[in-house]
Amino acid sequence: MNTETHKHAVWWLVLAAAAGTFALTMGTRQTMGFFLSPLNTATGLGIGSISLAFAFGQLWWGLTQPFAGAVADRIGAGRVLLAGVLLVALGTYITPLMTSTWGLILAIGVLSAGGAGMAGPSVLMAATTRLMPAERRGMATGIVNAGGSFGQFLMAPLAAALTLGLGWAGAMQALALIVLLALPAAWVLRGPGPAPVAGAAPAPVSLPAGEAIRKALANSSYLLLSAGFFVCGFHVAFLATHLPGVVAACGLPAPVGAWALGIIGLFNIIGSLAMGWAVGRWRMKSLLSLVYATRAVAVLIFLLAPKTEAVMLTFAAVMGLTFLSTVPPTVGLVAKFFGTGNMAMLFGLVMLAHQVGGFLGAWLGGQVFEATGNYDWIWYIDIVLAVGAALIHLPIREAVVVRPQAA
Repeated sequence: MNTETHKHAVWWLVLAAAAGTFALTMGTRQTMGFFLSPLNTATGLGIGSISLAFAFGQLWWGLTQPFAGAVADRIGAGRVLLAGVLLVALGTYITPLMTSTWGLILAIGVLSAGGAGMAGPSVLMAATTRLMPAERRGMATGIVNAGGSFGQFLMAPLAAALTLGLGWAGAMQALALIVLLALPAAWVLRGPGPAPVAGAAPAPVSLPAGEAIRKALANSSYLLLSAGFFVCGFHVAFLATHLPGVVAACGLPAPVGAWALGIIGLFNIIGSLAMGWAVGRWRMKSLLSLVYATRAVAVLIFLLAPKTEAVMLTFAAVMGLTFLSTVPPTVGLVAKFFGTGNMAMLFGLVMLAHQVGGFLGAWLGGQVFEATGNYDWIWYIDIVLAVGAALIHLPIREAVVVRPQAA
């Protein structure tokens, strides 16, 4: 095998490991909304209380990522991913055994969500961007992001099928065991920090964590980017947690909820790959504005349209195209601003903003439904936030803030 062939083989192995891990961890997390109703029936805790556990999971997933990213920046991604995958499996496996709100918060909100944060996009995207040449990073992050989308597309119908055969509790525990298939990726993505493969960008020099954070928080473009990602988190968490409930509230059969989640995942693959391609051709801030504006229009049309199965699945497809297509340009802007030396930690902070929005989307969805019997007010908030996010990306300056070089 010549050098060029070997180099490309290594790149594809890295992409397969990162995308596969994201598929399993993200796919499992994004099917949890499918189990909200069975959990409520089994525990009698109420949608509001169970939504709190899901919402805490959104927040904790975000809180773990800057810290996991900082550790991965120092010691490499392998050991962080190993711990993360094991925690996802453990938390998912014990969830059916929990009978109290605090028990669900521990299983779903701390163990499973925390593990998914450790084996999540901050560490995976940083490992990928660090190991790929600069000109290939947009498509590489799109491929990894598409892995998460494929996981959702695969896991949602699988969860429905497993529930029919094993019951909801057996289905959750089966999904926990399936997550363990990601363990070999920890070995593939191991390594002592930023050691690039042949043909990748030169090794970056990390700033001290405190200095890197201060520079980031002093940059208005970084703050605007984080605010937009907050809105993305609100959208994504609300849909992932409550879309099956929305389907039920519209009087549609329960399987439509599982298929809607699966279609979001399927079309997110298309959206992620298309965005990865577009990142190298258009301004990333403009692409982000377009995505948020599309969401606002899609939700408005959905509210006005009759609630049929065709409308629901079409809405899921449109939202799928925009679901996580925000990630490649957001990763690209963080790398452009600050380089890749502190990439995992700084993107982890942006993900934290995303998950604060996620907490509110998941929690408010349950609160609004219990108070009004429908989700209308959440959709109204969703539209306002999407329009705001489309606008606040326009002032972002796509310029390098700091890019330390190896001596």
